[in-house]
Amino acid sequence: MRTEVVRYPGVTASSGSAPPETFPAYLVTRAEDGTVRRGPGRLAANDLPPGEVVVAVAWSGINYKDALVTRSGNKVARISPLVPGVDLAGTVVASADPTVAVGTEVLAHGHDLGVARHGGFAAWAAVPAGQALVLPAGLTARQAMVIGTAGFTAALSVDRVEGHGLRPGDGPVLVTGASGGVGSFAVALLARLGHEVVASTGKSAEAAWLEGLGASAVVGRDDLDDAPGRVLGTERWAGAVDCVGGQTLARVLRSLRYGAAVAASGLTGGSELTTTVFPFITRDVALLGVDSVATATRRRAAVWAELAAAVEAGLDLEAFVAGEVGLDGLDDALDDVLGARVRGRILVHPG
Repeated sequence: MRTEVVRYPGVTASSGSAPPETFPAYLVTRAEDGTVRRGPGRLAANDLPPGEVVVAVAWSGINYKDALVTRSGNKVARISPLVPGVDLAGTVVASADPTVAVGTEVLAHGHDLGVARHGGFAAWAAVPAGQALVLPAGLTARQAMVIGTAGFTAALSVDRVEGHGLRPGDGPVLVTGASGGVGSFAVALLARLGHEVVASTGKSAEAAWLEGLGASAVVGRDDLDDAPGRVLGTERWAGAVDCVGGQTLARVLRSLRYGAAVAASGLTGGSELTTTVFPFITRDVALLGVDSVATATRRRAAVWAELAAAVEAGLDLEAFVAGEVGLDGLDDALDDVLGARVRGRILVHPG
């Protein structure tokens, strides 16, 4: 991985301060022919989108969607120029939202952030009322971005399969794409809850790291298909968290145990799902969709409280940190994420 690890202090904004006339930001601009220009630049305060809460951004993190918006011809970015960054954390410096006072540390992610409105790869951000969540007690802005959208999605996925009935002791629980941001968090969260976790990854070199997160076994992608050509495979998994999609998800569905469920949130392996109805009508399996973008505020806050409790109970967040970059290091870091050369999270300090 080419990403240079650079460490910065967190940002602390004084109460009542306002954005300077211009401030640093990472900008992605799309030309008429669909090609994209990207790189550090500056925004003016009046370039901020409408939003009742203005945040001095301390930390953000790179998610796969952030890397996608920098690719020429992408269909993800909906405005140009765009500041990527689908999650952010920092200090409120101005607020018209009575539930969020100036000086409060908050986090925000999902909705249109980093896609249709400027996101976290800038020193300042404006967030609509109700989308700035007060940081749970005991969780710092940096810790929140180590977790980020990836950890939040993993927690939603775990909640979904446990809500379907999965319990510790039921049998092995598969996590696909386990060396990525969502997958690695899912491995750690499931293991902390007492589940027997089998991590699937295409990167055999990450086996020791995944075992350190709590995986009881690590398998390759090809190990998931034990009955090629058949509509059903061996009943192997008591539950699953799929972060890949495509053919991988189809293989998982074919090998779930009777009554088991898979929570699906990824599409790095493709957006099409070629399968049959047999897993659903002969084994009573369930495919549970997981969306972290439009999650209701109350649900979002509850999941973040669960994550903060896991950190207080000893979840080692530093195990997930691949590196830290400023805006001038984002080009290489984004390419590394697109090229699947990163395990865990790359944090971004936009100051």
